[in-house]
Amino acid sequence: MSDSSPAGAEAPVLDVWCELQCPDCRSALDDVRALRARYGDRLELRLRHFPLEKHKHAFAAAQAAEEALEQGRGWEYVEAVLERVAELDRGGEALLVEVARELGLDAEEFDTALIDGRHILIVDADQAEGKALGVTGTPTYVIGGERLDGGKSQEGLRERIEEIADRLLAAGS
Repeated sequence: MSDSSPAGAEAPVLDVWCELQCPDCRSALDDVRALRARYGDRLELRLRHFPLEKHKHAFAAAQAAEEALEQGRGWEYVEAVLERVAELDRGGEALLVEVARELGLDAEEFDTALIDGRHILIVDADQAEGKALGVTGTPTYVIGGERLDGGKSQEGLRERIEEIADRLLAAGS
């Protein structure tokens, strides 16, 4: 997803490879929020799609996130879906549209976007780039050329990301 935190031109970039049906990505949400709060516009935080085949609604959820971005509420939508990750397996696309409606987004446009596939190329491009970088699961973080795998454990990852971000920010000063 090309949605990012507003950042200055020289801000370091943290790519967060995520999928919206992944319980580990739900667990990582607090760390992502903490990073956004700590760095604000000094760190560009980009959500990147990496839907996993084992989750049948992940690809649709990634497309829905792109529609939310188009409607100006990308991160808010992503967080709302991740908060309900346990419901997504049984709720499917109907849940994705329901979350959009709850956030005051144009739910009919979400439904249409999921049918016409207008965001498929963005999701496919993110997934291909992730594979090229060695991403195999979610969440995975890439910052300063370093890949950090959060799929096995989130323990210590936020601190490692902060170390790298602080170093990059100091070098850019």
